[in-house]
Amino acid sequence: MCFWDESGFSLRVIRRKSWGRKGKRKSVPGERRCGRVNVMGAIRGLDRKRVCFFVKKGNADIFYEQLQLLFELIKQEWASIGNHFEDFAKFGPKIILVLDNASFHKRKDVLAKIAEDFPNFILEFLPAYSPDYNIIELVWHSCKEYIAHRLFKSVDELKSLLDKLLNQGELVIKWHRKIKNKGNSQYVAV
Repeated sequence: MCFWDESGFSLRVIRRKSWGRKGKRKSVPGERRCGRVNVMGAIRGLDRKRVCFFVKKGNADIFYEQLQLLFELIKQEWASIGNHFEDFAKFGPKIILVLDNASFHKRKDVLAKIAEDFPNFILEFLPAYSPDYNIIELVWHSCKEYIAHRLFKSVDELKSLLDKLLNQGELVIKWHRKIKNKGNSQYVAV
């Protein structure tokens, strides 16, 4: 089982908490640059292995391309333990991919291409307005918490740090954290 989602990270400094005089807003030193890094990624529920892809924009075509990359990585991992690439569709593991209800995840032509090209993928959509059940949200939250209060000089610097955190495993994630979303709190059972 894999959990899939998208997130965006901005160059703007995020202030989580700060002290200041009552009624006065804390000023942020440095430039308030605009710039953004968008990430699509998956996390395997069994061993918490993460795979994240940097994208310019999230849409159905990009989503399909990233699923192709994920499919190839899973196929290579399966072949590395002594199996043949040709047998993956028939004998390979079934991958349940848990997704949110983003409109580009449900575009009919993309769903048809996924069913045809990736026979091992089974798409399961979460109920509406329930991101708390997607454990990759904990990854995004931990990553945003880590980069909060930091000023980045360029998008490349932010992207480099995100690559280290997300793909190279340098991010420590608090798995039993309570996620709050629009007033609903859930403990994520993992």
